[in-house]
Amino acid sequence: MTRRIVITGGGTGFGRAIAFRLLEESPSFALVGRRLNVLMDTAADLRAANPEVEVTVHSADLTDPAAVGNAAAEITMTGGVDVLVLNAGGNFGVGGGHDLESVAEAWRADFEGNVLTTVLLAHALKPHLTSPGGRIIAMSSVAGIRGSGAYGGAKAAVNAWVWSEASALAKAGITVNAVAPGFVPDTDFWRERVAADPQVAESRVAQIPMARPGTPQEVAEAVAYLASPQAGWTTGQILQVNGGTVLGRG
Repeated sequence: MTRRIVITGGGTGFGRAIAFRLLEESPSFALVGRRLNVLMDTAADLRAANPEVEVTVHSADLTDPAAVGNAAAEITMTGGVDVLVLNAGGNFGVGGGHDLESVAEAWRADFEGNVLTTVLLAHALKPHLTSPGGRIIAMSSVAGIRGSGAYGGAKAAVNAWVWSEASALAKAGITVNAVAPGFVPDTDFWRERVAADPQVAESRVAQIPMARPGTPQEVAEAVAYLASPQAGWTTGQILQVNGGTVLGRG
């Protein structure tokens, strides 16, 4: 049976890796993000890799309630949703000043870019999730577990949302979990910073007990488990994929 899989931030990085990892089941994909050209490129690559796959693309600002509503209406026009991967996010509060206005702006930017992009689309699609059997997987971060300014605070809020929704949806047979990656340089999140200063990578790897960075494919594998039919008794969990940077907390 073909599953309908929605992936936000689906054009690059983790979102793209997750789509390719789940491609083997020949699902119907809905890729959501801000940049239509990037989504279309990934959709074309998915179709080239598996001509049987169905892919639709939906360009939307996921912090905007109206845009989210329109995207949800497009996605559900042909049916419900089996798997919702809430991957859109980023570090939006960097580079600001230290005055109160700048601090407020940074925290708002990270909250909107990571929390609203998770919560709004999930809320819009919740009535359309397969019950029982639906899967929601949010993208958290090691920063949300060990703390890291506005970005870490936003990801910690995503974790709290996961726990709340897991409790609310458990009786409907819908699981809600998060994956919390550590340092994965082959993503838009890190690529420019590492290129500008290679010592960024060196300092990050020095904190990892396994002495190497992670890959998008390793993160995608964790998502694939949580999205699988076999993960029906796993809910309310923050699955860390960080090479041992933070141990056993979530």
